[in-house]
Amino acid sequence: MNKRWRKFVTLVAASHAEMSEYRVELVLWILSSIMPFVLMGLWMKASHNAGGSLGPVGFARYFLAVFVIRQLTLVWVIYEFEEDVVKGRLSARLLHPIDPGWRYLASHLGERIARFPFLIGVCAAFFVLYPAAFWLPGPADAGRAFAALVAAFALRFLMQYAFAMVAFWSERANAIEDLWFFMYLFLSGFIAPLDLFPDSVRRVAELTPFPYLVYMPARILIGQQVDLTKGFLVMAVWGTGFWFLYRRLWKTGLKRYSAMGA
Repeated sequence: MNKRWRKFVTLVAASHAEMSEYRVELVLWILSSIMPFVLMGLWMKASHNAGGSLGPVGFARYFLAVFVIRQLTLVWVIYEFEEDVVKGRLSARLLHPIDPGWRYLASHLGERIARFPFLIGVCAAFFVLYPAAFWLPGPADAGRAFAALVAAFALRFLMQYAFAMVAFWSERANAIEDLWFFMYLFLSGFIAPLDLFPDSVRRVAELTPFPYLVYMPARILIGQQVDLTKGFLVMAVWGTGFWFLYRRLWKTGLKRYSAMGA
């Protein structure tokens, strides 16, 4: 186990070094993800009629938290895996003494470490431009938010990696992610806090994995109460389901991939 862990840490370090060479690209990626700030402006204007528990400052903090969470839980493994299958690069990865999934995970974590300093810079600039929204989460909230972020990233990665297995049968596996992402936008709290939704819609959304990928960590970061037990339980159920889906598709798809001469 220690040997495997050292290999994984080495992969993360190598990925971080590689991504650090493309710092300008990282900045552009971050700046291209400013949609939460656009939504923040809209909701701050509408806050007097929107209801809910957030005023202008509350909306500013919420959407900054959404921006941070989005940056730290971003996943693109389905596109990378699909390209590796289509171009035959997966064959070489299968010869290595480590599951390819760990390489994709290490790539994401290395990129996340390289992205983090620029993310801090964006947050600092935000507070300079809008000092009324400045706040720091307390130690308890920071700990809970970190746990929620780790769980959200793990679930998001597992979901997309399970969908990526469709690449063994189709060259357009990413179409599934496009459809899934549409639901993610509306049910995760990315577009608006879920407490602004009708009760019936919110109750249905809370049974899906989406609110726990953005809404729950965001509420924790800005110091609002959440049902952590329910949140982690729902995430565990969905995570288990996607794990079994991934294992099933991986084993079946790998046989198909090998039969095609890979």
